[in-house]
Amino acid sequence: MQVSLPALKAFESAARLGSFKAAAAELAISPTAVSHHINNLEQRLNVSLFRRETRKVTLTVPGKELAVATSQGFQTINAAVESISRQDKQINVATTSSFAALVLLPALQRFYDQYPHSKVNITSGEEINTDHFNLPVRLGAVAEQADSDVLIREQFNLFGNARLTTQPDQTAPITVYSTRWKNSALPEVPWQAWLNHNDLSHKQFEVRYFDQELFGIQQALLENACVFCSTTLTRDYVKAGLLTESGYPAIDSALCYYIDNKDSLITRHNVMFIEWLEELLEQH
Repeated sequence: MQVSLPALKAFESAARLGSFKAAAAELAISPTAVSHHINNLEQRLNVSLFRRETRKVTLTVPGKELAVATSQGFQTINAAVESISRQDKQINVATTSSFAALVLLPALQRFYDQYPHSKVNITSGEEINTDHFNLPVRLGAVAEQADSDVLIREQFNLFGNARLTTQPDQTAPITVYSTRWKNSALPEVPWQAWLNHNDLSHKQFEVRYFDQELFGIQQALLENACVFCSTTLTRDYVKAGLLTESGYPAIDSALCYYIDNKDSLITRHNVMFIEWLEELLEQH
């Protein structure tokens, strides 16, 4: 048997509050509308749910049985709605260690300043397992991604202190840290293309490798050496004066940061975070 959901809601409220008038106030409808809903429900069930008295209404035995069921049912619904609402506010970002440490975490307070009621949980690692509730910010090949999924195409350049990045023709080779990806399916860092583009030779550099750009940047800072890496990841270090970008032009790579199936991640807070992230990366 099908019954009206508004009628059940009117009944539950009146049963809980012991008053049609109070139920009307709670539901923002008229007492007449409450009475109409309950009369229709009684006719549908062919029972009396309330005993109407001059100043109050009391539940009949069938009314008490239905009141227990509707109370439990609406509590379950309300709990589910609240749970889903909390999930919407929780933004679960899964990304690489380098992107998390060098781009997202330094800028996260700015997101909270703009959206104080959101909560961002960042999981980092080179293997990203995704589900419907994750925002997977991945590093991958530009050619393999839909244009709508790409956040930013990566450019690479040489970074270090001002003396090292402007004098690569000195007698001793300059130590440069670069990256060989743990994931062999990723396009290579464009070191050779950068050398060719700027008429430079391997002999002018001693190149050492890590499997993450984050490590190369940290080691270059510790040793006062150079690092060949993404311009996206070094922006804050350059702004802080810790690294200087070489006077040579940066070079496009075959790499990009992207969100797989970005348009399908449609919760309200996910959309807010994606829009904020796109604005952040446009500043790079």
